[in-house]
Amino acid sequence: MTVVHPIHTAWLTTGATGAQNYDEFADDAEITEIITANPRSALAVEMPHRAPDSLGKSFADALPDAVARLAQAKDAGAYAAAQDVVVLYAITAPDGAAAYGLWCMVDTDQISTSADEPGLVIRNEDVFLEKVRERVALAQALGHLLSPVLLLQTGRGTELHAALAEAVAQAGEPAATDVDPSGRTHAIWPLPPGPQADALRALAGGGDLVVADGNHRSLAAQTGGFARFLAVVTTPESVAIQPYNRLVHKLDITVEELLTRLEKAGAQVGEGTPDVPATGGVIHLYAGGRSYAVTLPRDPAGSVVDNIDHALVERVLFGEALDLEPGDKRITYVGGDYPAAWLTGEVDAGRAALAVLIAPVTVDDFVEVNLARQKMPRKSTWFTPKARAGLVVAQL
Repeated sequence: MTVVHPIHTAWLTTGATGAQNYDEFADDAEITEIITANPRSALAVEMPHRAPDSLGKSFADALPDAVARLAQAKDAGAYAAAQDVVVLYAITAPDGAAAYGLWCMVDTDQISTSADEPGLVIRNEDVFLEKVRERVALAQALGHLLSPVLLLQTGRGTELHAALAEAVAQAGEPAATDVDPSGRTHAIWPLPPGPQADALRALAGGGDLVVADGNHRSLAAQTGGFARFLAVVTTPESVAIQPYNRLVHKLDITVEELLTRLEKAGAQVGEGTPDVPATGGVIHLYAGGRSYAVTLPRDPAGSVVDNIDHALVERVLFGEALDLEPGDKRITYVGGDYPAAWLTGEVDAGRAALAVLIAPVTVDDFVEVNLARQKMPRKSTWFTPKARAGLVVAQL
């Protein structure tokens, strides 16, 4: 038996519904702009309070609008129903590089968050509970899941990668395609019940599945009592990890005082550059038109995770120097789709006071930490390419 299952009732896009996932944006205004340009975007359902005709409503008050928009999209033929399918997925970059995955449903009771909790699905980051509550409320209101959890197959990843590549090569014309803002083409092919689907499901569920994207969505499935959650199972060969940076919108102290506090906490501060560090061990801060290279003090008694740059930023920079909790509204977590120049531009424009630039975690280190059942710091990994929402919708 495998923990990977067909989608009993799937709704496959017929075009124009694909979207970045709801949590991929540094500025909510971008969501409204996307929905304005494309009202059928899945974002209009995933973030109902950001749609132009719902602005001013709370997330909870806008949930009926989300239900209506999904029903209207289905009635208009934006989605086509399919029964008991898994869905082949290929993402092709403009340079021809390809990533592969399998849309499916995965058993929620397989989620494990610690070494003493059995399960093949390893969730690896701390989460923000408010976001989890919103995802639960949306799924319960809709009776559908639009955004998948991205899972890395670490046990049989090489076999799965080869099998998916071969299946895509033989699949012919896709059922639908979608192009993301980076120019990648996302293509899907539904597979009905049969030997090919069974073989791919067996490979997809053949070892530990590490959550690469969707920690909030996976916890929402548990909290909401859903027996299974929507997932794309992919392979380590298909993904890379980009930087995950931070913006602090307001400082209650001067930059000089911040640097003094960091040095008192044991950090080394020097001149830096306004870009992402090439390797870990040092972070770059940008404020007031100047860049600083900061080596934060490690904890010699701490674990590998305790001394990851993202954990040090939480503990030393935010906690000790700025007295901020990680979930403070003054902090924005900015994924790798936004270059360093965008963050420093926000500071120069006065929309933020401080940019924090952090080297990306490596895929190998990420997998090693997770297989050891250790938990990554919040928002420490920005995987690319990401599975696109609104291509395959699962009816609960």
